[in-house]
Amino acid sequence: MIASDSILRDLMIKSQQGDKSSYAALLKETAKWLKRYYAQKIAPDMVDDLIQETLMSVHKKIQSYDSSRAFLPWLAAIARYRWVDKLRQEYKHAADEIPETIGEDSHEEVVIANIGISRLLDQIPPAQAEVIRLTKIEGHSIADACERTGQSEALVKVNVHRGLKKMAALIESE
Repeated sequence: MIASDSILRDLMIKSQQGDKSSYAALLKETAKWLKRYYAQKIAPDMVDDLIQETLMSVHKKIQSYDSSRAFLPWLAAIARYRWVDKLRQEYKHAADEIPETIGEDSHEEVVIANIGISRLLDQIPPAQAEVIRLTKIEGHSIADACERTGQSEALVKVNVHRGLKKMAALIESE
């Protein structure tokens, strides 16, 4: 059985008043809800840890809950913040694993890749190649690309899309 918002809200109010059995039931039902919530958002091996972290946050924030409001939106906000924190943590960890120095062999691969990209860009219309260089390679914004090329924002977006599509087709044909 899935606990409704009103049941969870009542359990929370009783928990705020110090009812230990209500608090235990609240944590149990909240954990079930969190399991369903996180199952759609994160790798299965991370769900249990994330549930525990979220339950700790609920515990710390129990007195901040406003009993005149619905419980599940409050819980969902906490769950979302924990989820985003976990993603940041994972991405930071993954970035730390990237070697800081690039060897000479890697430098050759980068040069070869740049030559390949330049050849591809030479095979598409110049307007498309220019906006792809500006936005995707040099990292300029769409607005910057508009100013530099004199193209409208819509045209820049279309040219980027069509140019990348043509480049992908060229790669596949080779």
